[in-house]
Amino acid sequence: MTVAGPHTVRAVSAGARHGLALLSNGTVKAWGGNDFGQLDDGTHTSRPIPGSVASLREVTAVAAGGRFSLALLRDGTLRAWGQNSSGQLGDGTTSDRTLPVEVLGLPGHVTAIAAGNSTALALLADGTVLAWGLNSSGELGQGTADNQPHPVPLTVPLPQRATSIGAGLFHSLAVLADGSARGWGLNNEGQVGNGSNAVSVQPTPVAVVGLRGVRVKSVDGGFGHSLALPTNGRVKAWGSNASGQLGDGTNTPRLVPVDVLGLTGASAVAAGYDGFSANGHSLAITHGGVRAWGENNRGQLGIGGFESSNRASAVTTGLSPTHSISGGLAFSLTAGG
Repeated sequence: MTVAGPHTVRAVSAGARHGLALLSNGTVKAWGGNDFGQLDDGTHTSRPIPGSVASLREVTAVAAGGRFSLALLRDGTLRAWGQNSSGQLGDGTTSDRTLPVEVLGLPGHVTAIAAGNSTALALLADGTVLAWGLNSSGELGQGTADNQPHPVPLTVPLPQRATSIGAGLFHSLAVLADGSARGWGLNNEGQVGNGSNAVSVQPTPVAVVGLRGVRVKSVDGGFGHSLALPTNGRVKAWGSNASGQLGDGTNTPRLVPVDVLGLTGASAVAAGYDGFSANGHSLAITHGGVRAWGENNRGQLGIGGFESSNRASAVTTGLSPTHSISGGLAFSLTAGG
């Protein structure tokens, strides 16, 4: 389905049951589930048609979590709204918010954001990564896992400055200045990328192995799998592969990154999920078009029908060129034109 409007869409982000769109004029549209106020309209009423997030202006990036939302403003500050039981809104409380609140305790200018199920990440201009919210699987990278809310941003200990961040449902990822990648959090499917799933919770950042010889530009995660985009335009994938979401032509799980077959010239990657299962789907922008692979039980690949695919397939979006993609809970979003 194509959504048109008076302003072009710069970026999209897919959550568990809601979507966000950042428009060219710096405003935000939201639609879908609203049980925790994640649409930012002061209500809990879900809506199937995008509505304006009236209180936000000069937004440069958006991120949809499980049932919460984040917006990065031009001045480098953050706003958050929706579910807050784990402190994922970062306002020092655990109270849900149907209208945006400022994320507190950020020691610098934020340049990028990412959202997991109930965890939020921010990348500062100096390369510092901050995390807050849920830490039941060590998503905050603090060396321990716990079931307490963390409503104030914490610094993730990384060996050097980061250049990009990504979030899975219960794990977190970062790209470092030397082009390597780090992962931490839930690792039951090997999704943090350290070459093993023997330890299902990895609360300290570890190196993603098997990326020697490439420099990573960006990363993203689903539930049990992760994706990396190297600067050479190929795509690497690792973790669960039950529905072919690693795109290597098999349904065999991989503890070490493998190449997604047939992809060249990729400029963006995104990982979706199918609940808390080993299934999931993946997306990439290549040569201005979209390719998709993995679980397709609800048509989330956009390739027609409902058959899953373990190889990347072309998606007919009607948008040319495509400049933004995002994978959510059994659905996908793209923006372009």
